[in-house]
Order: sequence, then structure tokens, then C-alpha cells
Amino acid sequence: MLDVSDLRKGAKIQLDDGQPWLVTEFDFSKPGKGQAIYNCKLKNMLTGTTMSKSFRSNDKFEKPELIQKQVRFSYENAGQYVFQDENFEELMISEAVLGRNKYFLMDDMPVDALFFNDKVIDLELPNLVERTVIKCDVGAKGNTAAGKVTKPATVEGGYELAVPLFINEGDVIRIDTRTGEYNDRARTA
Repeated sequence: MLDVSDLRKGAKIQLDDGQPWLVTEFDFSKPGKGQAIYNCKLKNMLTGTTMSKSFRSNDKFEKPELIQKQVRFSYENAGQYVFQDENFEELMISEAVLGRNKYFLMDDMPVDALFFNDKVIDLELPNLVERTVIKCDVGAKGNTAAGKVTKPATVEGGYELAVPLFINEGDVIRIDTRTGEYNDRARTA
């Protein structure tokens, strides 16, 4: 059982609905009279919906039974992504759960899978992945005067992002998987 004093940004709690919620914002206030108030913004870890909720100092919650396991990406089959655990058992994860992360998967890539009730609800990839630029416009000199310092590029796997003007087709770049943004250039073509 968790107490309201355990609430912090990043804490995971289970409300009366039986679903896991992530605390995304947290604020504590103590009015002159009465009980302390804990104002939180919560994100449902299953559906992604958010809500604001206030708690009093005597509220309690359950701790959700979340299990984290390391799995490895094997292959994609008709919108289902197949991973293997340490016992070589296959685990199918849908494209809906993966979201943007599907563009960053590579063969045999280790990822951390978060399970709730024996179902994968989230995947955590390595922070940076390297991808080859397969399509991008040529950066024209002088474009920086107009304040435009990026151009669109497509990397292997079909992911599109903004890159600096000096990036060319064939360059290998690093992408931050948490934001989906360009990080730096790993190698030139």
C-alpha cells in the first residue's frame, strides 16, 4: 500500500479503477487550515489518457504490479513485432503499443519491456540509435540568414525528421529515441 507522501513525479500508482497511472506532474500545498493537498497530473499507462486529481493526506493507493524484463527484437510480421525473452520464448507486440519506436528497432536489439497483468504496456529502447539517411534535400548556402537551419530527411525504416543542413544522403546519424529528434552525425557517407 502506498501513502500520498510517496507521490512524486515519475511514481506509478494504481487507482480504484485497477489500472496503472504515472504521475507526470506533482504539486504539494498546505492551506492555512485543513489538510495538505497533493495536486497531480496522471497519465494512464494503458490508454495514454491524462487527468488531474487532488489527493488528501489520508489517501492511500495500491502499487501496480509492474514487471520489467529485457527482451530482444527478432522480426516484424504483418504489423506484429516479435521479441524473444531470455528463455527464447516469443512475445508478440502490436504496432499500437510500439508507436514511433517501431522505426528505431534493429535486429537483435535489447529493449526493456514493461508488463502489467502479463501484457506489455511499454517498451524502453536505448536512448540513441544510429540510422542511415536515405533521402534528404541538398542544403543551399545562404538559407541560414532566413533562420532556416534544418531540412527534412528520411532515414532507413521510413522515419522522417529535421536534420542540420550539413547532413547528406548516406550519412549515418544518431537519433534520440525518447524525443525522435536528431542528436548528432556518427559517420559521413
